[in-house]
Amino acid sequence: MMGRTIFIDPGRCIGCQACVSACRECDSHRGKSMIHLDYTDEGQSVASLPTVCMHCEDPVAPCAEVCPADAILVTADGVVQQADTTRCIGCANCVNACPFGVPKIDLQAKLQMKCNLCYDRTAYGLAPMCATVCPTGALFYGTVEELQAERPGVQVADTFVFGETEVRTGVAMVVPADRVQWPVPGGLPVVEINGKDVRR
Repeated sequence: MMGRTIFIDPGRCIGCQACVSACRECDSHRGKSMIHLDYTDEGQSVASLPTVCMHCEDPVAPCAEVCPADAILVTADGVVQQADTTRCIGCANCVNACPFGVPKIDLQAKLQMKCNLCYDRTAYGLAPMCATVCPTGALFYGTVEELQAERPGVQVADTFVFGETEVRTGVAMVVPADRVQWPVPGGLPVVEINGKDVRR
């Protein structure tokens, strides 16, 4: 069973950008946000989804596996770190390897930038910045048991399928228990928008 991690609950996201602002204040990358707020059907719906690093466990961090400079390290507790600035060569292999589209390249600095689960905080038991400010709980930090005690009737998905490749992650997606489909196709959450099933 997963330990303490982030659970993304897309049905609760209101697109307020508090997570983006809080991430920008993090000491390790002050001024830059490592979280992306995606609008799933912009112009047609207000639905939004926070995108953080999913900290892939199996296979272990595709971004780290394709890094020719060994700049992306994975901690003993499974947190996939942001690229080491002294080693990253800005080649963008990690960007192309990530099935969730998380790493970005800072073109000016020629460095990879991504969420590292606020490791400077979570290593000491504190919640990541994004989860501490989310007003609706769309980003929840804790254990599966804590999440389910607070939100009866939900399940979590930590296995996603991309074509024939299955990826198990250290960060999970909240899905309604009666709508769950395993594994979640394409890494997209199983959600309804205005009563309409938007699974693809």
